[in-house]
Amino acid sequence: DDLKRRAGLNERELAALAEVGALASFGMTRREALWQAALAARPAGELFEGLRPKRAKKSPLVEMTRYEETVADFRGTGMTVGPHPLAYSRAELERRGVIPTAELPRLPRGARARIAGAVIVRQRPGTAKGTLFLTVEDETGMAQAIVAPALLRAHRATIVGNPGLVIEGRVESKDGSVSLRAERFWPLAELVPTPSHDFR
Repeated sequence: DDLKRRAGLNERELAALAEVGALASFGMTRREALWQAALAARPAGELFEGLRPKRAKKSPLVEMTRYEETVADFRGTGMTVGPHPLAYSRAELERRGVIPTAELPRLPRGARARIAGAVIVRQRPGTAKGTLFLTVEDETGMAQAIVAPALLRAHRATIVGNPGLVIEGRVESKDGSVSLRAERFWPLAELVPTPSHDFR
C-alpha cells in the first residue's frame, strides 16, 4: 500500500515490478510481491474497510522456479541477470545435435554444424547483395550465421518471424572470424521471445 501510494503506481505497474523481482529489497519473493500487489489494488475507503485484510496475509502462491524467473525477466525487461534461457534446454539441444556457439571456432573449416540461439541481430547491409547476417546468442556466447539471398527468400517467414532459431550449415573462417554458412533453419520454440535489434 505504501509503495503504491507514494509512487502513484497502479496494479499493473506494481505487478510488473513484482514479477521481475524489483521488489526483492522489501524482503519479498516475486510471488509474495505479486500477492501484495494484488492486495494493494483492492478498493480503499470506509465503504470497503471490511473487505481489506487487517494485515498482510501470507501469499498462497507457489514460488517461481529459476526458469519461471528467467521467463518473467525476459517478458518484463527483455533481459535477465540469471541464467540464459537456453541453459535450461542444453541437454535437449545436445540430443538434437546442437552444439554451444562457443564450440563453433574449434571446428575445422567446412565442417557441418548445428547451433541455436536467440536472434539478437538481423543485418542486411546494402553492400552485401541481399545476404543476411544473423547474430545468435546462447548461454556460451554469440555466433554469426550467413544467409544467402536465395535461402532468405525461400525461408523468410522462419528466419525473420522467430526470435530463436536452430541453424544448420557449414563452418567458414576468414581473417580469424568464424561463422556458419546457413543451409537449414528451424524455429526454437523453447526460447522466450526477446526483441532483436534489426537493421535492414
